[in-house]
Amino acid sequence: MIPALTNLTRPMPFLADVEESFWFPKQASSFASEVDWVYDFILYICIAFFVPMMAFMVWTVFKYTKKKGTKAESQVTHNTPLELAWSIGPSVLLVWMFVQGSISYLDMRTPPEGSYDVGVQAFKWGWTMDYGGGTFHPELHIVKDEPTKLSMRSTDVIHSLFIPAFRAKKDIVPGRYNYMWFKPTVASEQVSEEELAKAKKQSEGGDGWDYDKYQFTPDGYTFFDLYCTEYCGTNHSEMQTVVVVHETQEELDAWIKANSSRPDDQTPAEWGQLLYNRRGCSGCHSNDGSKLVGPSFKDLYASEHALASGDSVVVDDNYVRESIIDPKAKVVAGYQPVMPSYKGQLSDDDIESIIAYLKSLSSNADAK
Repeated sequence: MIPALTNLTRPMPFLADVEESFWFPKQASSFASEVDWVYDFILYICIAFFVPMMAFMVWTVFKYTKKKGTKAESQVTHNTPLELAWSIGPSVLLVWMFVQGSISYLDMRTPPEGSYDVGVQAFKWGWTMDYGGGTFHPELHIVKDEPTKLSMRSTDVIHSLFIPAFRAKKDIVPGRYNYMWFKPTVASEQVSEEELAKAKKQSEGGDGWDYDKYQFTPDGYTFFDLYCTEYCGTNHSEMQTVVVVHETQEELDAWIKANSSRPDDQTPAEWGQLLYNRRGCSGCHSNDGSKLVGPSFKDLYASEHALASGDSVVVDDNYVRESIIDPKAKVVAGYQPVMPSYKGQLSDDDIESIIAYLKSLSSNADAK
């Protein structure tokens, strides 16, 4: 799991004024304080009842213990005021708990009009955020103090999106859209250019950006955790990403523009490797030859593979493109047709970049 922001070892001044919670991560949304207050109040009420009851039970064990063979004595009496008190009193508390919980629940399930809308696609085992205009990214980027609505769908099984610092959680059911909203109240920070450059240099040649190690995104933003809390298969524990909260809409728009297409100074193979990690390919396709849910990308290009239909195919540009757009058309033998379609989510340049990355991983002469 990606560690929470509170695990960062460097100073975090932007969290200085955020209220601490004994049970939960720091409060970073408009829901957090109310959720924590109701939870704590219910917990303390339960403790106030539980401790005296258990103490009384222990006391009675010693008070009314008799020697073996002693005849039992009935001490049953009737006390109407006492019985009314322990029936009506707790009932009033239970009704109050229900009302308070309902108020919070209804508020959290009713997105305000005009909320900033982000599309969320959940799949085994990753996330894709749709920012519109053909921009897709596994990280969730939003704006501070801006009501944000997530329009969520699943391409396979039930998932559940949970952001602990926001106290926001909602199941995502295949075959329908589910919605949730929140208003973040704490912005992410940007690390220094020197720190970011050092981290990028250390990550060169690796399998992707290590959020655990650096505790900030490849763009240099600190983050909040987002992960799936509904068991969804083998790699459920790896289905996690991060939330970055920008100070202004202009800052978010600049980030979206920077991530909408391949930068001029980046080769197709480099962009393809970035997409490999960013779009969830690494969760199912290794680049070192090890077998995962799908075939490994190492030495894949220009190789011949048997298909589940009994035919065979040579992995070339056309086959890779078809597999991205219509992955169930030609499934490699020995693998299940579980890959979601990326039709409309990747530009022609994105697909060509992925092909270039596959070629860079192949030792076949034709792929060089």
